[in-house]
Amino acid sequence: MRCLVQRVRSAAVHVEGEPIAEIGRGLLLLVGATHTDTQDDAEFVASKVANLRIFADAEGKMNRSALDTGAEVLVVSQFTLYGDIRKGRRPSFIASAPPEVAAPLVELVATALERLGLRVARGRFGAEMAVSLVNDGPVTIWVDTAALRNDLRT
Repeated sequence: MRCLVQRVRSAAVHVEGEPIAEIGRGLLLLVGATHTDTQDDAEFVASKVANLRIFADAEGKMNRSALDTGAEVLVVSQFTLYGDIRKGRRPSFIASAPPEVAAPLVELVATALERLGLRVARGRFGAEMAVSLVNDGPVTIWVDTAALRNDLRT
């Protein structure tokens, strides 16, 4: 799985001009799945994100996690995270998992975050979404389970 984590002051999702989800201070997660991802990948992403120390402590250092601060989380599915631009000018999305595989995995990330105690809002899988955010910092972190797991094996 891939997850682009953005620390935000606020974020919202609109579908067909109607607001469907919004958060205040917290994290916007753009989450994509590939064909080989499993429940373990989704739970790994949730745990990693919930415990990332990317919020400021009393001295202004990034030393606190979403769990420490009670940050809110907005989870938005993003199949384009697996876009391949190595050939030509149009991205290929062959590596993106089909909806019947990706949707439950993205939802599992959200529910795993809730089980950890975070308030989670969700985009709408497969919908044409307008996502707005006020980035905080800016702080943007890339989480890729394949890369992280390979590093853990060496």
